[in-house]
Amino acid sequence: MTQNPDTIMAALAGAAGGRAMAPRFSDGAASLVLDVTGLGAEARAQLEEDVRGALLGLPGVEEVRIAMTADKVERTIIAVGSGKGGVGKSTLAANLAVALARAGKKVGLIDADIYGPSQPRIMGNHDKPEAIGKQIIPLETHGVRMLSIGQLVETGIALAWRGPMASSALGQLIEGDWGDCEILVVDLPPGTGDVQLSLLQKWKPAGAVVVSTPQDLALIDATRAIDLFRKLHVPILGLVENMSGYACPSCGEISDPFGSGGAEAAAKVMDIPFLGRVPLRLSIRAASDAGTPPAAGEGEEAQIFAGIAGLLLDQVNRSRG
Repeated sequence: MTQNPDTIMAALAGAAGGRAMAPRFSDGAASLVLDVTGLGAEARAQLEEDVRGALLGLPGVEEVRIAMTADKVERTIIAVGSGKGGVGKSTLAANLAVALARAGKKVGLIDADIYGPSQPRIMGNHDKPEAIGKQIIPLETHGVRMLSIGQLVETGIALAWRGPMASSALGQLIEGDWGDCEILVVDLPPGTGDVQLSLLQKWKPAGAVVVSTPQDLALIDATRAIDLFRKLHVPILGLVENMSGYACPSCGEISDPFGSGGAEAAAKVMDIPFLGRVPLRLSIRAASDAGTPPAAGEGEEAQIFAGIAGLLLDQVNRSRG
């Protein structure tokens, strides 16, 4: 049966919203191509279902064959690392992702700390993500899409995984359905082991942010992380000094239990950008435990993370330059 072009396009207009090319018909089968650029897995599945239903409703159409094409989304992967644990790397990564999202970027956050995932707690989302086909669908919270191994395993269970298993798990997170995300912030585990090597060698981050406290011991370990990034040709986008200065809640006097200015001085010596300081504050710790990153709110602490995010974006643009 010969199809009326106006009838066909009218049926597709409501179902495809301009994403469908004109179909071809042969022996009762309709074939067409859908542009699914920027759509997540659920949206793609729904679009396919709507278009299939619309065409099968036309006289003489017994079968619908659909191909999907999409422009490749160019994503900037930013690794957040440290040479040791306990320096606030995960808190910085979470707040950095939120601040970038508030700056208008489409951001994903990957908790690559396979053995000690903390992003579900910091971001306040312990829900288990679903999968469509082989891809895991990130969950959105505070304007950021997130995936963590902590969302996939029971809380408090130790993961006795060897390096290859951990690297495979990281691959599933990075290759999740990130849709139109422009930036993926990857919270690396501390140290310089298999997971770090897998990320740096296979997925080639655009750059790395290194987190350290001001004390000499932490800076020694941060230097090792910087050396690893440099050996694998990953640009250092900047160094952040965390836990920098403590204001007494009673008298307001500032003290420096971890020293002061060490990270900035080290950045200058190593010729890498210094992105800023995050103070040691009870409010930041409490907000992280409560799943409400300070960057998602207002006030001085949100402005601190917004400032670091702004300087980071400047460094990303320069590195592309």
